[in-house]
Amino acid sequence: MVISTKDGQLYGRGLEGFYRGGRRLLSRCGLRVAGHTPLPVQARSTAADRARFVATLRASPGTGPDPDVVVERARDADGTERITLRSAAAHPVRLPVEVALGTDLADLGAIASGRAGPELAASVRGGGLHWSGPGARVSVTADPAPTDALASAGLLRWEFDLPPGGTAEVELRVRQDGAGPVRAAGHVATNPLAAARADGDHPVVPELLRTSIEDLRALLLRDPAHPADTHLAAGAPWRCGLAPADALAAARMALPLGTRLAAGTLRVLARTQFLGAGWRQGMIPGPRRDAGAHLPPACTGMEATLLFPALLAEARRWGLPDRETEQLMPAAERCLTWLRAATADGPYVLDPHPGGPARCEVQAHAHRAALLGADLLDACGRPGGTELRQWAQELRAAFRSDFWIEDRGGGRPAAARLPDGRLLSHLGAGAAHLLDTGLLSGGEQAPGLLDKVQTEQLARLLGGPAMDSGWGLRGLGTKEAQYNPFGHRTGAVRVHETAVAVAGLAAAGHEQEATSLLRGVLAAAQTFEHRLPEMYAGEQRTPGSAPVPHPAACRPSATAAAAGVLLLTTLAGIRPDTPAGTVTLRPVRGAPLGEIVLTGLRVAGASFAVRVGRLGLAMVEAAADGLQLGS
Repeated sequence: MVISTKDGQLYGRGLEGFYRGGRRLLSRCGLRVAGHTPLPVQARSTAADRARFVATLRASPGTGPDPDVVVERARDADGTERITLRSAAAHPVRLPVEVALGTDLADLGAIASGRAGPELAASVRGGGLHWSGPGARVSVTADPAPTDALASAGLLRWEFDLPPGGTAEVELRVRQDGAGPVRAAGHVATNPLAAARADGDHPVVPELLRTSIEDLRALLLRDPAHPADTHLAAGAPWRCGLAPADALAAARMALPLGTRLAAGTLRVLARTQFLGAGWRQGMIPGPRRDAGAHLPPACTGMEATLLFPALLAEARRWGLPDRETEQLMPAAERCLTWLRAATADGPYVLDPHPGGPARCEVQAHAHRAALLGADLLDACGRPGGTELRQWAQELRAAFRSDFWIEDRGGGRPAAARLPDGRLLSHLGAGAAHLLDTGLLSGGEQAPGLLDKVQTEQLARLLGGPAMDSGWGLRGLGTKEAQYNPFGHRTGAVRVHETAVAVAGLAAAGHEQEATSLLRGVLAAAQTFEHRLPEMYAGEQRTPGSAPVPHPAACRPSATAAAAGVLLLTTLAGIRPDTPAGTVTLRPVRGAPLGEIVLTGLRVAGASFAVRVGRLGLAMVEAAADGLQLGS
């Protein structure tokens, strides 16, 4: 990845630099032309892994206010940069060009915590510059070769004579010694994500799906020991590795693009599963995650363990072949066995540390895992489905009384229940997971933890001004203690949770609230060049305002990019049941975005296309042979 200022220069400040494998290979790359720093006029991302910077300068004196040289820098995250000079001068110009380079070869963790060391001394090698440090050596080469290279100053120099209308180019390449060329997993023939497209009346729809898929492809990683298995990095720049819960959640939201990403993610995580004895037996490990001011950090390993069987069950509905399903069944069964062991002393899944609370969203994950897992066990001829359904029924009965707080506003679900029975009453975006019940056979949604009246009340709360910022769902309601619009769990809009809320509200028949949240995210996407960040400030939308970026947000982000896919496919309400040979459509009534056409999706291993007209009627335009439209 590459991080720079909007003028395209790398000054070595903060996180700026070219990175590979979590190490900064180049921290400084400053360009001067004719003794001046070009004036930046435009900077934009042209893809998830590419950026273009345009600057100008006046190389001829006395020519008035118009620039006569344009400087373009096309930068790629693979470690290349092409600098192009274009002259519009009326006479030939001589342009001295200097590029100042430097590096500390620091790792990302040290840089983020302010512990990066000083720049290393450079040496001249092959017309370029070379640096050596503990555990790494890096070179910057240039084409054409510079006319001069100064190791002491880290400078490469050229002189170009441009005729009127002439151009000159320099290509820089940053390479780590001993490392092969960067080959992005998403740019090869084995890319697991379908090249779907969207068209329609709303101008944001086509670009949002395109950039969402582009971001997902940019974040694909291969398991080094099993290169056929790909999964998603959590996001750049902060979480460039595997985050199990995020990888599973993103793969689930991306199922309309095919099941290969889900299968690869499941295989990668199955190899990490705890097989020994003890309370962790069967768990997918994961780090702890901050949960805001009201709750202790959450165990993402527990969330991943509950997501694993749910993803496998739904991937089978979308067309995962039986052979691959069978291969993953032992790991899914171990996850479900862990769930039953974790609830042996009561209906709730508690945090795995003494005195840990029972969190609202964890109960939702557990309930979904039990019902979808039972469905999966029955379909594969495995025992245990009946016991899981019985436990899920007991959980529903207990949750509807134990987790519901009555108040004058109609009540609300508690955020968590403490071991002594006390309830934490703050309303946060985690409650949206109560609406995400999962997909069963015949295109049916699994029953939820809330009854119909409670679901209606939750819909009103999520669609109310305290939670709906106008840009999406806040992480915490504005009336709650510790609310902070920049708090990543206490008020910021998290795109993943907003998409979960939109899909859940639409499935439950609450289209008005779903549509409001959907329109808010689409409006935010437009201001972010259709490349949604992981989160942004939950400040209230007002006429003429724009969402405020969060300084710690990943962009691209796996869950935000996959959320873009979920948001758009929710409009068509695609509910496949490949084993039964059917696909059911439950489009959002009223067609809130007008007509939308989705092509190139994948259902049952084949291309799938659907059109939702302006009256809210859906029509399948392409599908696998033998796939029937369900009722």
